Amino acid sequence: MGSGTAATARILWRPIVTLELAMTEIREVSATFGRRQIQPDPDWERGFAGWLKTSRSHEQLLELYGQFRSGEGLFDSTMRRILMRALCQSVGNDLQVGPGVVLKHPERMEFGDSVFIGAQAMIQGRFDGTCRIGNHVWIGPQAYFDARQLVLEDYVGWGPGAKVLGSTHTGVPLEAPIISTGLVIKPVHVGFGADIGMNASILPGVRIGAHAIVGAGSVVTGDVPDYAIVAGAPARLLRMRQAA
Repeated sequence: MGSGTAATARILWRPIVTLELAMTEIREVSATFGRRQIQPDPDWERGFAGWLKTSRSHEQLLELYGQFRSGEGLFDSTMRRILMRALCQSVGNDLQVGPGVVLKHPERMEFGDSVFIGAQAMIQGRFDGTCRIGNHVWIGPQAYFDARQLVLEDYVGWGPGAKVLGSTHTGVPLEAPIISTGLVIKPVHVGFGADIGMNASILPGVRIGAHAIVGAGSVVTGDVPDYAIVAGAPARLLRMRQAA
């Protein structure tokens, strides 16, 4: 190998080594969404939403929302925010709504400040239900909420694909198809600062404590204490965070 070839090889080798080191390096960086400063919505957005709410029927507003549901541009995302303010019981500042988000009975939904709803999430409310999402809540893409009686307190992180089920059929009488039997709705409550892992499932009547962590893919069938870490199917207590 000539000296020129060897020099070229050394030049090419250094970036490869640097890239491999960067790919294996473990880093801690500052949070972005959790430290986000609330951006007040402009007055014209609030005024436009108010005008739409009083001048259009609920069905017309839903149809309008459908027209902007899938777009990924700034105009579409702005219109989704405006229309959610017109549709929902209440919406705070700085709402971010990804493309493909589906809402059922938004008139029963309340959203705090600086809420993020990821692409293709679905929130299924009920005409006489309660769905209350606090401030600084991050909802990952493809999440599903059976939000007939649901409360998420402030600073909850909800992983992509995670689900909550707030109701179940009685299955009585036995000879009837299960989906034709009565529906029992049980409230689900997720406490301040809790983190729900990717693809986890929260079952009816469960209360997740403040600052608790639910592992990815877990099936939570019972209450989770404050500061607990649970995982598995069904989810079991692994340890308390204070013991770390």
